[in-house]
Amino acid sequence: MHDESAEKEFRAIEQAIWAAAPHELIDVANGLIGRYANGVDAEVLLIDYRQEFLVPTVPGREDVPVDNTASGQAFAAQRTVQERPDEDGGRLVHLPLTVQGERLGVLSARLPDGGPPWLGGFAAVLARAMKIASQGTDLFRRLRRRTRLTVAAEMQWDLLPALSCDTAEFHFAGQLEPAYAVWGDNFDWAASGERLTLTVSNGMGSGTDAAALTHLAISALRNARRSGAGITEQAALADQTVFARHRGERHVDTLLLDFELATGRVSVVDAGSPRILRMRGTATGGIGFEAQMPLGMFGDTRYATEEFTAEPGDRLVIVSDGVHTALSPAGEPYGESALIQALRATRMQAPPEAVRTMVRHFVAYHEGTEPDDDAVIVCIDWAGRDGGRDNGAGPRVSAEA
Repeated sequence: MHDESAEKEFRAIEQAIWAAAPHELIDVANGLIGRYANGVDAEVLLIDYRQEFLVPTVPGREDVPVDNTASGQAFAAQRTVQERPDEDGGRLVHLPLTVQGERLGVLSARLPDGGPPWLGGFAAVLARAMKIASQGTDLFRRLRRRTRLTVAAEMQWDLLPALSCDTAEFHFAGQLEPAYAVWGDNFDWAASGERLTLTVSNGMGSGTDAAALTHLAISALRNARRSGAGITEQAALADQTVFARHRGERHVDTLLLDFELATGRVSVVDAGSPRILRMRGTATGGIGFEAQMPLGMFGDTRYATEEFTAEPGDRLVIVSDGVHTALSPAGEPYGESALIQALRATRMQAPPEAVRTMVRHFVAYHEGTEPDDDAVIVCIDWAGRDGGRDNGAGPRVSAEA
């Protein structure tokens, strides 16, 4: 096909994607693959809340594990994976659906000769459309859950920003555990042209009480941040807000970090139990700060910042107390050595995969028993303003699966 006709065809496909109603978007996308690419068995698979399975959007099909499958490889490695060709030359092709580093799932289809040249662009447009469409329908959220969420977990997941992000300066990912029953632990972040602000919080208690408490604190932090306040003012407003509601009987442990993208200088307010670890070269260890009062303890705490500098190549991992104080069935604290071992084992993985691996390691540490507390794991790879690596503008083709 000539370049001009291919471009015209792709414009028609884009228009059809953007014109689709939110709840019809996936069906429209599957139909376009059949019509314009002669694709068969086209389907969108969404990543589940625990990030263990890709969930089909076509009724009757089974969930696909992320580990040790071709579609899972496309999701985990963030590249196009082509399976071995059939006798007629057609082959299954799997493309990651990703928006600025946020991984939504995978597009799979059986295509002649590996598919048309616009296929990667189609996946990119579809992912952006899905991100927007999710605000206007429950379809994507309903399909992603492999079991029912608790009410507390529903509150926490609705409160979350994107689980991952890629920029020139940093690469970020975070996850909640237990995904379907989390209550008080959460994280929040926002980036501008000059700064990245990140908070990791742990609301006191359990169930919907803890979720509501965390929701109140994060809303106050966001209110201050969106008004232009720095992290000390953010902490002060959240402290006042939570104290006004609970009079010191309930509080929220929070670690607040403000990254200056141009220099790597990080301002920190340590208002509770989340911990930060750093991998720099072959050295791995914690970064300690002066502990200050949790948010809501007194309502008039004057918070102060401390500083450290992130250097290109650093990996920072922030965990809530549900991780670093967790005990094995034998009573051994996870944070003493197992957490460091898990962190070192993920050094060659990108942050989203590193977080998935650390969550699996954390769950396995409990040897089949239920953790006593919920948990957050957040990972940041720092590249710096001039030290960035290739962010992967589009899917890359791998060797045959």
